[in-house]
Amino acid sequence: METRDSEIKIPGKGDIPALDEAAVEKCQSRWLSIAKPLFGLGTLEDAVTQIAGITGTADVSIDKKGLIVMCADNGVVEEGISQTDSSVTAVVTDNFSRGLTSACIMGRTAGVDVFPIDIGVSVDTKVYTDKIAYGTKNMLKEPAMTRREAEESILAGIRAAKRLKKQGYQILLTGEMGIGNTTTSSAVASVLLEEDPEGLSGRGAGLSDAGLQRKREVIRRAIGLWKPDPADPIDVLAKVGGFDIGGLAGVFLGGAMERLPVVMDGFISAAAALLACRIAPGTERFILPSHMSGEPGMGRILRELDKEAFIGCHMKLGEGTGAVALMPLLDMTLEVYRKMPDFDGIQIEAYKPLGGEA
Repeated sequence: METRDSEIKIPGKGDIPALDEAAVEKCQSRWLSIAKPLFGLGTLEDAVTQIAGITGTADVSIDKKGLIVMCADNGVVEEGISQTDSSVTAVVTDNFSRGLTSACIMGRTAGVDVFPIDIGVSVDTKVYTDKIAYGTKNMLKEPAMTRREAEESILAGIRAAKRLKKQGYQILLTGEMGIGNTTTSSAVASVLLEEDPEGLSGRGAGLSDAGLQRKREVIRRAIGLWKPDPADPIDVLAKVGGFDIGGLAGVFLGGAMERLPVVMDGFISAAAALLACRIAPGTERFILPSHMSGEPGMGRILRELDKEAFIGCHMKLGEGTGAVALMPLLDMTLEVYRKMPDFDGIQIEAYKPLGGEA
């Protein structure tokens, strides 16, 4: 069980640092000097430059990678909004402790260490525990959690980010496990974006047409009952969110405060990123997207955060698998950044920017 540090606070407006512009400029100069077509690696070059600004050095390194997976149950599963029941959450959570999940297997290939956290599974599990409660309430019958529980879930994520920073991790990845969490993520996104869930919520782990309509109606009704305030992100989390969403929002916030790049996974992670950015504007500067989730709300959140996914594989597995899949691309990009000779080194005339990158 995590020891909770009362000194850790949730950041707010004005608390998120700026990027280091000197490091950004030095990184950009290095890219322009490399003997290849200018901007030839596209947005992957931008990712390295962003990481330089985040960490304050153009000597970019992400050798030590940590995936934080927030695991929690959602009371709204009682309403039949998922193909499976909540028992699956605990089974998969315990499989993380054995290295037998998709994210764990992919992580071993990509050099990513995986840190599952039980932040709210409905039973006791075998993984690291920082449990807020044994699952949230059914948001169709009562608010999903108290405001204090919402704050505690965010603080749990901040603690996790700080813990990995102390252990020397250079980049954080976000993932989750929790049956019903595409419903809570859709609800959070619907309120924060002030849009109907019709265009944001999808089939999750495989709902039928009737199940999808039921899911959207449950979201509408819950929002109508509790009227979460779009101007108060913690109120939104408390009334229609989940502990995993709060925890991941905390990872984004904690990463920003610790000057660590944090990689967004899919739709649940994106909803948490949106929440974090509403809590503390500027957090988006520290977030890297990974893939374009198959959930319909993903593109809408990316546009809101002014992000563009690197990978378009229609993935919707969760667990942080999309974030892990980005790591080999970034590693290869960094090999070019570090090891390619400059134009002088191969005795050819340097390319010159002629206005625009494309």
